[in-house]
Amino acid sequence: MWRTTFRLGIRNLMLHKLRSFLTMLGTILGVGSVIAMLAIGEGSKRHAVEQIRQLGAANVIIRSVKPDLGDEGDTGTTSGQQQVSRVLEYGLKHSDFDRLLSALPNLKVAVPLSLVRKNAQHGRYRVSNARILGTTPDYLSVKNLQVKRGRFITDADLRATANVAVLAAGAARRLFSYTDPLGKPLLLGDGAYVVIGVLDTQDPGGAAAGAVGLQDFNNDIYVPLTSAQRRFGELQMIVRAGSEEFERTQLNEVTLTLTDESHVSSTAEMARRLLDQSHRQPDYEIQVPLELLRQAQREKRIWNLVLGSIAGISLLVGGIGIMNIMLATVTERTREIGVRRALGAKRRDIVHQFLIETMVLSTTGGVVGIGVGVAIPFVVSYLSEIETAISPVAVLLAFSISVLIGIVFGVYPARRAAHLDPIECLRHE
Repeated sequence: MWRTTFRLGIRNLMLHKLRSFLTMLGTILGVGSVIAMLAIGEGSKRHAVEQIRQLGAANVIIRSVKPDLGDEGDTGTTSGQQQVSRVLEYGLKHSDFDRLLSALPNLKVAVPLSLVRKNAQHGRYRVSNARILGTTPDYLSVKNLQVKRGRFITDADLRATANVAVLAAGAARRLFSYTDPLGKPLLLGDGAYVVIGVLDTQDPGGAAAGAVGLQDFNNDIYVPLTSAQRRFGELQMIVRAGSEEFERTQLNEVTLTLTDESHVSSTAEMARRLLDQSHRQPDYEIQVPLELLRQAQREKRIWNLVLGSIAGISLLVGGIGIMNIMLATVTERTREIGVRRALGAKRRDIVHQFLIETMVLSTTGGVVGIGVGVAIPFVVSYLSEIETAISPVAVLLAFSISVLIGIVFGVYPARRAAHLDPIECLRHE
């Protein structure tokens, strides 16, 4: 009986192919939009979460921040007067780093970082205002960097204040083109350095993006911290609109890696209290990647819920379309229902007949919608380079909802058809 009813339902749908297709179209678009929107949202949020995760869930990052001096920071004067230059001293100091090392428990490693900007040159190749980072050997592991050729800075380089440099992939290409930079001389400011290593190309949104500033870290140049302090000093001159400003910052960043992620929040609070004792102005900031990660994950869930709800509206519209067409079909097939009831069909047989038709519409629309929803993210990634991620859970959820909507919105037309009076049906013209 079920097989016969199913064949009858398929035959009735095929008698009106265009109408059946237009009815399924709402479900196709609904399922496709749910899968596509969730895939786009999942991809973008996953990329953001991965960026934060690469900063290190067990890390606490402390950065120097130039304080907002308001009117006190203005160095300009009226026309005809000579402009006055002064030294602005702010940020982390070596004494802060030593205090953090001695006072904070559960520290696995602490990495200081000093940033200077100098012209870098090799032969006819030159990079103006290159980012030169003075750091220690632990920076490589803390920031998840990979050495492609040569080696990174060592403790021996720090003790000897060696004039050695490690180039990021972009800096190596800009300064040496296609030649091998290992062992070659490099001019940083007024000092000559020897290239000892080249880093592998890193993801622009990866861990090292958490270093000083938000520039592309693939163009950075790394030197021993002791060399940066001795060769470049702490005073930097900044020229703006004809005026000269001098800034002194000893350390631009300190990264603390803890032995256990459970101590991250408490350690960050302890570090904040220690630094508040020696800093009268807000010239530093503390970033906790673990807290950012948790916040990003919460925002990801909310974002997916919003996108899914918006796309689910189209599924609801598709269900309303199915119910509308089935109600019209009931009116159209009133005499057929009367004949079936007169020949002995029961009410449940009529219900089954119309439910099978709505199930076929919603299921077929859901299957085609899955294909559309899977194809859209690939097209979006190909055309716009936006990262997408198709979740099997989203596919299963969208298909299940489409089938459920088909059943829910098909029950009322089916029950209405089943409760028609057979005598009135046979009289219907």
